[in-house]
Amino acid sequence: MPKTFRDLLKGTTPILMPVATDALSARLIGRGGFDAFAIGGFPLVGSRYAIPDIGLASFGDMEAGVRDILAACDLPCLVDSDDGYGDVKNTVRTVRSYEALGAGGVALEDQVAPKRCGHMAGKDVTDAAPWLAKLRAALGARHSADLFIMARTDARATKGLDEALRRGEAAFKAGVDGVFIEAPQSIAELETIGKAFKGKPLMANMLEDGKTPWLEPAELKALGFSLVVYPTSLIFHVAKCVEGVLKDLRVGRKPTGPATSFEEFKAIVGFGDWIQIEERFGGR
Repeated sequence: MPKTFRDLLKGTTPILMPVATDALSARLIGRGGFDAFAIGGFPLVGSRYAIPDIGLASFGDMEAGVRDILAACDLPCLVDSDDGYGDVKNTVRTVRSYEALGAGGVALEDQVAPKRCGHMAGKDVTDAAPWLAKLRAALGARHSADLFIMARTDARATKGLDEALRRGEAAFKAGVDGVFIEAPQSIAELETIGKAFKGKPLMANMLEDGKTPWLEPAELKALGFSLVVYPTSLIFHVAKCVEGVLKDLRVGRKPTGPATSFEEFKAIVGFGDWIQIEERFGGR
């Protein structure tokens, strides 16, 4: 059986989680030696729909992308579930749907809809009470206690760090498995968060050009963080690489940048396994 986030937290931490942009990147994460990964709204809607993460995608849009990605990699996956896509009953539907698809965990935030990427300006948060109600609904909706429920608060940006800490404490009291305080703005703030929840599962978000300082895993572990997510690393590099290839093709030049070979790509997508099935059952 695939490991769960609880299993992983008993071992060496922090757990490093690249965020998949699509099924192919999830497959590559699995081949890359990681123990877990995540699915985030920013890269999913950017890659699948070429739109910004500002609440334009519905639950159905997101579920379609999540289904494809989870099918390509059997590592434990933490799925960004935004605000549950509605009230407590929508939250229950979201949690049950993602658990049925094979998610290892879900993260639920307290932003006001329509939500935004956590490092964008213009976001706001709800009162704590409806968010806590959704977290309790999520805990009650899961079929297995192995489904990791992550409480995310974006309160740091609009209400300050103290309010974000209060919400994190309330979330742990409600019974969640981990807390993610989005976008702390200094190492000192990261240290404060770690001290406030010493020994409890905390997640840090390392985003290129974001509001939080980029730290190495060992530094984050020393500050008290046991999970680290990299939401934009793959999508940013993919976009830049594609732009470079297109520039070469536009002038009729064979692309010269790093690339997989034909044989390597066949291995990535499991060509040999499918040929064995074809040969075994006489598909041709």
